Amino acid sequence: MSSMPESGFLNQVRQEAETACRQVLEQAHLKPGDLFVVGCSSSEILGEKIGTHSSLEAATAAFTGISAVLSENGIFLAAQCCEHLNRALIVEREAMEHYDLEQVNVIPQVDHAGGAFATAAWSKFNHPVAVESLEAKASAGMDIGATLIGMHIHPVVVPVRIAQKKIGNAILICARRRPKYVGGQRAIYDEKLM
Repeated sequence: MSSMPESGFLNQVRQEAETACRQVLEQAHLKPGDLFVVGCSSSEILGEKIGTHSSLEAATAAFTGISAVLSENGIFLAAQCCEHLNRALIVEREAMEHYDLEQVNVIPQVDHAGGAFATAAWSKFNHPVAVESLEAKASAGMDIGATLIGMHIHPVVVPVRIAQKKIGNAILICARRRPKYVGGQRAIYDEKLM
């Protein structure tokens, strides 16, 4: 585990995560009850290689910024675990039941398996549970530091380009779902769903 990041940096991470989440929601047109997936490398936030310098403090700062925005909009957060847990996810029990997801028995750990962001979610959620998969039911998400979240978002997954490009030192990639286009060249599409 790396040394404790400075409080000014942690505040910056929280603010950047909050700003980014608001920007995604502006474009993704989510509604209350939707699922929003976040994969986050705290090592990358600190400017280190993914999986090498986990920081519960940096992850908690990002979690705090994101969860505040999602909570005020009634959107469920799914925190992706690391590859050692096969990218299982930590969600509130209510989300698991709402989406009929399969619970698995694991508690994420910062340095062992799960990662700092999932560990932060486990400690901050009211009734945390681990689920094996979202079954591609998420409507949007944020990938902080190249953690690969696309598998959790309902097809068709499209990029969301926002002004916030990084959280800390981690590259930020955002995505949302859109309904599939059908009907070929004669079809007319609803611009609000594009």
